Amino acid sequence: MSTLIAKPQPDVASKPIDLVQQEPEEYNWVFFTVIVSFHLGAVAALFTFHWSSIVVFLALWLVSQNAGIAISYHRQLTHRSFTTPKWLEYCLALCGALALQGSPIYWVAVHRLHHQYTDKPGDPHSPRDGKWWSHMGWIMRGALHNETTMLSRYAPDLEKDRFYRWLSIWHWLPITLTAIALLGCGAAMGGWRLGISWVLWGVFLRIAIGFHVTWLVNSVTHIWGARRFNTHDDSTNNWWVAFLTGGEGWHNNHHAHPTSATHGMAWWELDFNYWGIRLLALLGLARNIKVMRLRPSRFKLEQ
Repeated sequence: MSTLIAKPQPDVASKPIDLVQQEPEEYNWVFFTVIVSFHLGAVAALFTFHWSSIVVFLALWLVSQNAGIAISYHRQLTHRSFTTPKWLEYCLALCGALALQGSPIYWVAVHRLHHQYTDKPGDPHSPRDGKWWSHMGWIMRGALHNETTMLSRYAPDLEKDRFYRWLSIWHWLPITLTAIALLGCGAAMGGWRLGISWVLWGVFLRIAIGFHVTWLVNSVTHIWGARRFNTHDDSTNNWWVAFLTGGEGWHNNHHAHPTSATHGMAWWELDFNYWGIRLLALLGLARNIKVMRLRPSRFKLEQ
């Protein structure tokens, strides 16, 4: 393995742009309906318990939240912390679509916008605009003006890719097909009640909890926790958010060094998502892994 010194590179636009409207008069009723529906489905799941449903939940959680949102949407596509063969990059992005948090183009553009204006005017979800706002109010009542302009400016690399343009339209399709597959397989193995349970646990409950786990990074890790780096924002390291997200809760570390593939920078800061990236590297599927460590060697590029 060869090791090269690499300097972190900025991955967001440098010029300011006014895109965020903090307090529109009405809710975004589309998002409101989707979020409420999945929360109702999550409650219904609790009345359809099967041990196999827990297995389905955990398997799809690892695929969607850890591999999809954390490793693909966040660390690979947003910050380009590592590279993979294109076919694997696309597969991981499809895993992210299973979390129902939007297409890669939209998710990446919003997150790069967040890094550009963290806890300043223009940040889509800063707790300085309110704790509830940073957790989910920005989705329910927030509006991003000139959305096309934002997408082209903050995610031009993805917009140039035909696959991501396709997924921006059809990002709901993977979870729909998954729900149909769960219903059919569950019904074939144990009847329709089992099939419905698999759908409620593997789709509705998982996605509802996944919403909040992801939103906790936007809210809690900018309010409560420890700060190792004196960044120009309110980001913190929060151990229990890190536990729930597989490592995304080491948020102060991340804001100090956003292109680092590892967010845990001390031995006690467990970062399961980075372990996933290292596993891909051991299989020869991940290269150019940017790593920040609390050592004299500092920032390295591992190939």
